[in-house]
Amino acid sequence: MIKFYRILDWWLNRKRRQQPRSGKAKGVLLISSGGLGDTVLFAHVIERFLGCAEKDEPVTVLLRSDAMKMAFLLPQGVQVIGVDFYRLRKDLGYRREITDSFFSAHYRLVVHTDYLRHPDLDEALVAAAMAAEAVAMKPRPWRKYDARLNQNRRLYGRLYDSGAPNMDKVLRWSRFADWLLDMERTPPIAALDPAQLPPAAQEGPEVVIQPFSAVKAKQSPPALYRRIIDALPEGTRVAITGTQRDLEDNPEFKSLLDLAGVEFDASSFAELVPILLSAKLVISVDTALMHLAVAVGAPTLCLASAAYVGEIVPYDPAITPENAHFLYTSMSCEGCLGDCIHPFQNGMFPCVAKLDKNQAVKKAREIMSMTGGHV
Repeated sequence: MIKFYRILDWWLNRKRRQQPRSGKAKGVLLISSGGLGDTVLFAHVIERFLGCAEKDEPVTVLLRSDAMKMAFLLPQGVQVIGVDFYRLRKDLGYRREITDSFFSAHYRLVVHTDYLRHPDLDEALVAAAMAAEAVAMKPRPWRKYDARLNQNRRLYGRLYDSGAPNMDKVLRWSRFADWLLDMERTPPIAALDPAQLPPAAQEGPEVVIQPFSAVKAKQSPPALYRRIIDALPEGTRVAITGTQRDLEDNPEFKSLLDLAGVEFDASSFAELVPILLSAKLVISVDTALMHLAVAVGAPTLCLASAAYVGEIVPYDPAITPENAHFLYTSMSCEGCLGDCIHPFQNGMFPCVAKLDKNQAVKKAREIMSMTGGHV
């Protein structure tokens, strides 16, 4: 099937190669086209990539439009732009507008920071930018697109071999940044500078629970959260957080709101930060809220699947702060990245269904005890 956007790209890039740009190439473009959670993790390493810029040279960070909700975590002074990847594929007018803007920017350097890349989306932007220099990691193997990803290697003047397919994201990024700058440093701890955070909420809930995931198979059942809430000290204020859409798509969780002291909070990520800072315990599936809670220093218990072991959760010991706690069921197939080979159990990945519920309750009580919440 003909992809009309590929024909458009070919035609536009042919014209661009014949179109001179005025002035000297200037500026660094950092491409980080992962989701919300990836953007939180990228915030831990971005300072290292900023070292690629020359003195007083502007730095622009490209995020997917749906990840812009986490843009507030990036350093002041960098320009952040969002690109709607769905429209980039479906709307040829939008595709031309966006690719034209990248060409017109006349960047000196493009650094594609993603290991997982798409030849028709983020890499199409690299091609359109036609920067003086472009660098990246060798791409993650992807059977569907391997031939085109290999063909696109010509877009980059240098490619870094970042290692095995399954590796902690922050470690991979930090090693890539060190390679770019010819340095060798210890990887960063997954914690934001407290100076960049707002004050803690004065009267926020003591416990924040994020039970929802875009991948429903990663969600533990409401009964587990009920057990945890019942085990908390009497009078503990609990906030179930998520979007209204999360609640509508998961009506079985509404019963938790009938429990004493439990309320629903649909605040944005930025609005949640002061609440997380004052919380004695945050419980979350392995999703963006969990990464944000760990990053701001909240005592966090992640009820994880085994799908992303080795890449996302649990964090590598070298980058794990003391406030981060992970609970998951180890399986021989762990690290599948969500491509589960087993039948689901009650709508859950088997590794989620087998999560030790008694251990989850015990760990929640332990964390509450350590942080001053009496149990």
